[in-house]
Amino acid sequence: MRLLWPFTAGVGNDRKNGGNGSSSGDVQPDFICVGAQKSGTGWLYRQLALHPDFWMPPLKELHYFDELSRTRRAHPPRSKDDRDLRFVENIAKLSARTYIDLEGYAQLFEPKASLLSGDITPAYSTLNDEIIQRVVSYFPNLKVIFLARDPVERVWSQLSMVVRLGGIEPFDVADIDEVIRRLLHPGIFSFSHPSKIVARWKRYVHPDQFRTYFFDDLERNPTELRRAILHFLSADSGKPSGRLKANYNHKAGSEKLPLTNKVRSGVARFFEKELKACAAELGGPARQWPARYGFSLLCFFARLVDDFDLLFGWDWVA
Repeated sequence: MRLLWPFTAGVGNDRKNGGNGSSSGDVQPDFICVGAQKSGTGWLYRQLALHPDFWMPPLKELHYFDELSRTRRAHPPRSKDDRDLRFVENIAKLSARTYIDLEGYAQLFEPKASLLSGDITPAYSTLNDEIIQRVVSYFPNLKVIFLARDPVERVWSQLSMVVRLGGIEPFDVADIDEVIRRLLHPGIFSFSHPSKIVARWKRYVHPDQFRTYFFDDLERNPTELRRAILHFLSADSGKPSGRLKANYNHKAGSEKLPLTNKVRSGVARFFEKELKACAAELGGPARQWPARYGFSLLCFFARLVDDFDLLFGWDWVA
C-alpha cells in the first residue's frame, strides 16, 4: 500500500525563490505539529484556534502529506466565515491532485494574513525522510512541534479509540497475546515509537525550530505548557484563548478499554526498549517513564557507554 503521494518535477519548485526550491513568500504555514496521536493535539488546536494571534484552518487535521487526505472526514469542518469556506474549497481541490504541490499547500494559509497559522496533523509523524526533507527545505522557517506521551499510555488510548470507532473489532483485552497482535497493526505500531519519530524529523529541522513537549505537562501544568508553546511560536502567552481555560481538554475523559495490571505489564515489556530510548533521547518527563513499569536505566546507559567506548576505540583508517 502506498502511504505517501509522489512529488512531481515541478512541484511548486520556484515560487519567488530564485530556483532553490524553497518558499520565501509570506503566505505559508508558520508551524506544523506532527504528533503524537492521543497526546494532546486536540487541546493544542483549540488553544490556538481561539487565540487572537492565530488564524487556524477550520479542519484540525489537514492530512495533506499522507494518504488520509483523500478520505471522508469524521467531523465536518468549522465554518465561521468566508475564509473557512474558501479554505475547505481549496484543500478539496488540492487533495484531488495526484502529487504533492507545496506551492498550493502554502497558498492554503492565505487567510491568516498577518496572523500565525499552522497544520496540526499527528499522521505526519509517520512521513518518510523524502517528504520531510522536501517540506522542511521548501519552508526553511517552519517550526515543528511534537507532543510526546508515555508509549504504554498513548497506545492504550489509541487502541481504545480505534475499537470505539469500529476500526478494530472488539477482542479479549485480558489476553496479552491478543493485545500484542493489535499493537502490531501498522496503523497503531507506526505511531508508537516517539524516539524514532523525533530523531527522523530532527535530521532535517534546525534545532532552534524543533520542540518536543509532553502530555505529562498537559496533565500536571497545562498553563505552563500553553505558555511555553505560545512563546516558541512567537505568540503572546498573556492573551487568553477566548473563554477557554488552559486545563480544558474535552476528550481527556474518553472511555478507555479496561486495562488489567497483567496486561499493562505485558504492554510495558513490549515497549521496554522504546521507554528507555525515550528517557535517554527525549529527556524531560520521559526520564520517569521506565520507572513506572519497574525498568532500570542503569543497564541501558551502561550499554550506551560501552557502545561509545567501542566506537571511539577503533583506529579509523581513511
